[in-house]
Amino acid sequence: MFPWNEIDTVLLDMDGTLLDLHFDNHFWLQIIPHELSQERDISVKEASEWVEQCYANVEGTLNWYCLDYWQQQMGLDIMALHRKLVERIQLRQDSMPFLDALKRANKSRILVTNAHPKNLALKLEHTDLSLGLDHMISSHETGYPKEHPLFWQHLFLQYKLDPSRCLFIDDNEAILQAARLAGVGYQLGIANPDSQKPNKIFDDFPAIEDYHHLLDELIKSS
Repeated sequence: MFPWNEIDTVLLDMDGTLLDLHFDNHFWLQIIPHELSQERDISVKEASEWVEQCYANVEGTLNWYCLDYWQQQMGLDIMALHRKLVERIQLRQDSMPFLDALKRANKSRILVTNAHPKNLALKLEHTDLSLGLDHMISSHETGYPKEHPLFWQHLFLQYKLDPSRCLFIDDNEAILQAARLAGVGYQLGIANPDSQKPNKIFDDFPAIEDYHHLLDELIKSS
């Protein structure tokens, strides 16, 4: 799928790309409405509708990903609720074999996530993900989400990257588009970010559902 000899660095999203997105979907779409319904003495349906409107209001902004923002908006201890569900934080079964193959092929592996630093720390604590990475950056460190061009400028400068020699992998097509516009040479979508949901369809980018499809090409290039 890719000319690996022209790629030095692989930029990897976290949730839905290296980790199963089921944890986040379950937390934000099931647990949060349930907790709010109890806290405010309203129905789960009313809580869900309120939550969905709140999400829509800030989608694509840094607040969308900010645990401190949601704690203030909802009056819930977001991190305490996260910790109750840590057994649901799971690596995709194909992530570590892929990350190991990238290392053998001498590709730099940089985690590029919109996850809040507290959320990132929790997920690193409960998985082996950090063992497969060379660097990591949360968009909260830059002040801009991945949807924003200034995030990419910050990333390229911080790690002295030639964007044309980078591959970016994400499960969000809008963010893949932002990376392309920023000059990232290659993009790849993940069709099955949530193991409990049907595959997604990508309109403008190639997409896979298993990293093992890339291993033969990577091994040949190493």
